[in-house]
Amino acid sequence: MSPERNAKIRSMLAKRQTDLTVCLENVHKPHNMSAVVRTCDAIGVHNVHAVWDEKYHLPGDIAMGSQQWVNCSTHNTIEDAVADFKAQNMQVLVTHLSDTAVDFREIDYTKPTAILLGQEKHGATENAIASADQDIVIPMVGMVQSLNVSVAAALVLYEAQRQRQNAGLYDKSTLDQDECQRILFEGGYPRLAHLCKENDLPYPYINDEGEIEASESWWSSLRTPKP
Repeated sequence: MSPERNAKIRSMLAKRQTDLTVCLENVHKPHNMSAVVRTCDAIGVHNVHAVWDEKYHLPGDIAMGSQQWVNCSTHNTIEDAVADFKAQNMQVLVTHLSDTAVDFREIDYTKPTAILLGQEKHGATENAIASADQDIVIPMVGMVQSLNVSVAAALVLYEAQRQRQNAGLYDKSTLDQDECQRILFEGGYPRLAHLCKENDLPYPYINDEGEIEASESWWSSLRTPKP
């Protein structure tokens, strides 16, 4: 791994926002899913979640092209996903037009936050709306009543980024070292990471210079194909 790549990955990891996430509910069009995950990477969101009904389900490798840098988890139901968020003391927001909805810019995103985004045509389900703490809306004065889900996600996430940056949250590293080491190795040495998976080998330690620190026996095991 070059010094430049090592520095870039470490800079990215230092700014990851582990307590900010989105959950895609039945968002099934690959270009929308990929666009949301791409925006999450740009914002510094480390974990993205998804819930699919059987009729909407797509393989992860189709929908999540940016998952090298963003972890993508699936849940069986929206209730399962929300329970996971609330166990992390996150406020749960849902994009939904209602009498109690507030402008998305009125929310305090410096708090641990999960944002629920509904399916392209029908929006969030009743279960998602009932599970959320607050409905949020993006004000519009034109003829259309909704934005593309990936555009809506970007608007809300960049407001979250603005608030968090002003609060200095991007200056505080929150990602644990084991996760940092995993991403450094997979991002800096993808071919070796592939061999480790093939041979059931643990990842080696990556030092501050981006170099692998491993024993000779580890290197020997890496060179020996698994029977």
